[in-house]
Order: sequence, then C-alpha cells, then structure tokens
Amino acid sequence: MTRFSDVVYDPTAQTVTIGAGLIWDDVYAALDPLGVNVVGGRVPGVGVAGFTLGGGYSWLTNQYGLTIDTVQTFELVTPNGTAMNVTETSSPDLFFALKGGLNNFGIVTRFTLKTFPQTQVWGGLITYTADVLGQVNQATANFAANNTDPKAAIITTYNSILGLPGVSELIFYDAPTPPAGIFDEFMAIPSFTDNISTRSFSSFVQSLPVTSATRAVFNSISVTSYPLSFLQSIVNETTYWGENRPESVFFISYDVEPFLPSLFAHNTTPSAYPPDRTQGLFPLNIYYAWLSPESDQAVEDAIRTSAQTLQTQNQVAAGVVYPNYAIFDTPLVKLYGANLPRLQAIREVVDPENVMGLAGGFKL
Repeated sequence: MTRFSDVVYDPTAQTVTIGAGLIWDDVYAALDPLGVNVVGGRVPGVGVAGFTLGGGYSWLTNQYGLTIDTVQTFELVTPNGTAMNVTETSSPDLFFALKGGLNNFGIVTRFTLKTFPQTQVWGGLITYTADVLGQVNQATANFAANNTDPKAAIITTYNSILGLPGVSELIFYDAPTPPAGIFDEFMAIPSFTDNISTRSFSSFVQSLPVTSATRAVFNSISVTSYPLSFLQSIVNETTYWGENRPESVFFISYDVEPFLPSLFAHNTTPSAYPPDRTQGLFPLNIYYAWLSPESDQAVEDAIRTSAQTLQTQNQVAAGVVYPNYAIFDTPLVKLYGANLPRLQAIREVVDPENVMGLAGGFKL
C-alpha cells in the first residue's frame, strides 16, 4: 500500500485526495505550506487508512467532527476486483459502511477529505512527576467540565514506566496564542519537561511522544465526562498495575481524552460508527506494552480487569466502544450497536465469498 502515497489538493473544491499508504505526518507536511489541514491523527506514525476507517478522533474534532465526518469520497477496490469511487450519492450503503466499518468491504486506496484553513498552532508536551498528580487531576477535571472553546484540546496521559508513575500532558490550541485562562492551571503546575510553543501543525504533531513495542494491546471504555473521582480511579489503576504488572510489561498508559459534548453533531449523515449521535462519547484509551510472548495472557487479563474495574467503580454506562481502541475480541455489537445488522447485510452483498475475512481486524 505504500505506493498509494499521493497528496493532491483541490483549492476550488477545498478538498484533498490522499493515498491510503500514507501516515498522517506525510499529509500534514504536504499541506502545511498551503495553509490548509485535515481532520487526522494526533501523534506521529499513525496510518491514514486504519485511522480513518475506524472513525478518527483528532485535534480538530471539536471543530469539525471525526475524520469520517469529513470524507467526501472513498476510492475502493471491492472484493471482486472492481475499482469504484464511493460517495454518499453514488453508493449510500457503502458510504455509510466505510465510515467506521473498518476493512470489511474491500481495500480503500484513496480518501478525498474536506480541508480547512490552518494557521500556526500553540501547544506541545508537558511532563509531570508523581508528586503533582493531584494538581494534574484537578486541572484535567476542570478543563473537561468547563472548556467550551472548540479550538482547545488536551490528552492527559497517566503513565507507569517500569513501575514509576507520571503524566504526559498533550496540550493543543488551534491558533498561534490561546486566550488567557484555558490552560493556566496546567502551566502553573511544576513540570519535569515542557516544550510548549507556537509552531506549525506538522511540527506540533512531531513534538508529541510515541511508544514503540513489539507486543502491545489496547482496551477502552467510552465515557461522557471526567469528574475528579474518576480521574483518581485512573491514577489508582495506573499505580496498581504499574506495581503489580505482569512479567515483561514495561509501559502502562491511560489516556484521558475530553472533547466537547457536541463532537458528533458536525455531521448528520449516518455512519457505521458511532451508531447514535445524540450524545458525545469520549474514548478512554488503555495501553499496555510488554516484551515476552509468555506474558500475553496475563497482560490481556490485566487490561480487561482494569477496564472493568474503572467501569464498575465509577458506574460508567456501557456505551459503544471506539473501534480503533477496542481490544481485539470485543463483540461487534459493542462497536456498532443497532447498526450491526445493516453492516452485516451490506457486507454480504459486497463480499459474499468473505474475501475480506482473510484480512485481520474485526470481521462482520
């Protein structure tokens, strides 16, 4: 897929067509000089195709929705070898299915996305040590509850590295300078490192951390708010599993991603994910990384237990889970809810021989 690497901007239509073999870093670097941007991945190294087909939560989501809300056309090779452009008018069922339905309907080779004006941005990474976790919790809870500015976003990442707790705070504002007050609490907390600055969007993304691992697993629950008590539960889980981690686990992370409640309101066209747009959902991403295959089952058991503990202790309703964060054997109904029968019917028409069943990922 790496040969599908084109980035073609159409200033008249205000769209860009991008190859499915790209990572978002490539797209941002190409668009930066043009003063436009797309709703894409938030950290370096994320692939365009999987991210988009799973939904796509972005630094720009509060303003423009998920990545799938901005797709105009999918260039698709169906399981029988037919190449076609899928749009809302040409193939409404397939267009619906590809927006969150992952790789179940063929191979997408290009995406045409809406573009939006892009200035320089303000933000970067702040790291905090364990002694200020209480202050980080309070600042995060206050931001989640009180921020109404769609240009502002954070990810508070509670980490344990070989049993040592800390926080990576990712801060973003979609302008060269943020208004006073939005991030003041975070900036006032004594930090270990701080690289906040005004820079291009591409440079901002490149400044953010990425953890590479030979063995890693995601799990997730969806929430509608981040009260202080819930954040303390996340700290407790980070600390507990950091201290009681299965053998060869070297990194544990709980990523708190608050959005505005209106994040699903930017598009009224039905999509595979989310199945219900009446209430915004914020995905809590849980990530464990380890070295030895002998620890696989123990790690998977631990990350499941932790997610269940957070859901039970905090009485979190069992909402649908973001497909890109869901653990590998999540039941399909937990991803797609009432949309599942329609998706399965579309898959049967498009791929009656189940060719895409040979590919990895969640299978309809």
